[in-house]
Amino acid sequence: MLFLLVLLIAGGAPFPQALAGDLARPGNNRTAAKEGGEVAETIARAVALYGEFRSREALTELKKVLALAPGNPKALIWAARAHVDVGDLIPETVPDWQKKRVEQYRAAERYAREAASIQPLSTWPHFFLAVALGKLTEFSGTKKQIALARGIRHAVDKALALDPDNGFAYHVLGVWHRRMAEINAAERLLAQVFLQRSVPAGRLEESARLLKKALRYHPDIITHHLELAKTYRALGRKDLARQHLLTVDRLPARFSDDGIHKRNARKLLEDIARNRDGCHESC
Repeated sequence: MLFLLVLLIAGGAPFPQALAGDLARPGNNRTAAKEGGEVAETIARAVALYGEFRSREALTELKKVLALAPGNPKALIWAARAHVDVGDLIPETVPDWQKKRVEQYRAAERYAREAASIQPLSTWPHFFLAVALGKLTEFSGTKKQIALARGIRHAVDKALALDPDNGFAYHVLGVWHRRMAEINAAERLLAQVFLQRSVPAGRLEESARLLKKALRYHPDIITHHLELAKTYRALGRKDLARQHLLTVDRLPARFSDDGIHKRNARKLLEDIARNRDGCHESC
């Protein structure tokens, strides 16, 4: 009876290789003394594997790092990101796929929280905590989803407070606003009456502004264009949505889940074309 608040905030929120050096800033890394030799080489192997879309193999290397240097923030943050990728790529055709995805997203949350406790002044632990919590909403009950929505907002706000130039955090916040805006008044009332929980408010116009800001930082990121297209469609601006979906089709894949996003963009383009001919979205 109650609404299902499926945020899927991460939306494949990407993590560029170029940012790897920003993960552990001088003075914040309590394991800096161990950052040499085998640890550094193993992290380098993990980053290379991640760049080749081999997230499971990257995780194996990262866990070696954490065995050698527990609490290494670089390894923790990369592990959080890799667990999200592994979860996203578990197909729905495998037995217990939902349980297996949840295991990966919970692992990502644990690593992100540990990284945040060790390196609280870095934007990335908070960013990936928001990503992991967003993924978990798909598999949570309504009461838990509302709590997760607040946790996502807190984490992404913290990420942006620490680095206002974190373009990927604007992506997460932009999707958050759209998902909150899509919850109607009746669903909000039901949540208030039956769960004694108020649902956070969001605005579609703010979603568009934030996603456009994310694109200004990284104009070649497929998920930025895809999520902005979804927001434009929700605003009734289908021509603008179509422009961004066509851009998705032209852009090269840079991350392991970009193939999934490209397929979703093509489906959305088909839906928009059908609706132009007078066909309802559900047909």
